[in-house]
Amino acid sequence: MKVLVVDVGGTSVKILASGQRTVRKFRSGPELTAAQMVAGVVKAAKDWRFDAVSIGYPGPVNGGTILEEPKNLGTGWVGFDFEKAFGRPVKVINDAAMQALGSYEGGRMLFLGLGTGLGSALIADWILMPMELAHLPYKKGRTFEDYAGLRGLERLGKKKWQRAVDDVVSRLKAALVADYVVLGGGNAKKLQPIPDGARLGDNAHAFTGGRRLWEERGI
Repeated sequence: MKVLVVDVGGTSVKILASGQRTVRKFRSGPELTAAQMVAGVVKAAKDWRFDAVSIGYPGPVNGGTILEEPKNLGTGWVGFDFEKAFGRPVKVINDAAMQALGSYEGGRMLFLGLGTGLGSALIADWILMPMELAHLPYKKGRTFEDYAGLRGLERLGKKKWQRAVDDVVSRLKAALVADYVVLGGGNAKKLQPIPDGARLGDNAHAFTGGRRLWEERGI
């Protein structure tokens, strides 16, 4: 099966199909609707063959159903019929969960995406559990996202942000009894050194995760 993986972000939509090596992308932004995203993907992938589609969505997803409209994109995502629009089977998953799935190497893994916000997912024995840890209270009336996300980096500066991320990783790893933590997202590369018990992920793992959604092992 050839799978087209679509990674929907706040600034761009990235796509890659099975058998292809070069990621293609186009701009997204606060006005991008679900229908416009599909049209952009179809245009960008017009010379690629694919049998199914995986979509990484920047918001809560349950059982393949989008629960809320995105905070940094346009409207029309909740209830949108992606299978009809693409004319192929489609699986929708939270974007952090999709990257987590591509990063998984067995055991009990916690994934934290250090980007504009704080994405999170837990995988244990190939059972994927998307999580929404970002908005849990942390300290001083603020959330984990307020410290480990982009707002925290801008407010605290790099050194204090690094210490906050170290502490967040330590707390969440212990609370969820994770064997290891994978740190993804655009800001993870700014960490020097990497927190104990963690390793850097790679945005390319999102495409691996999208393909794994269709594997027979049963995610």
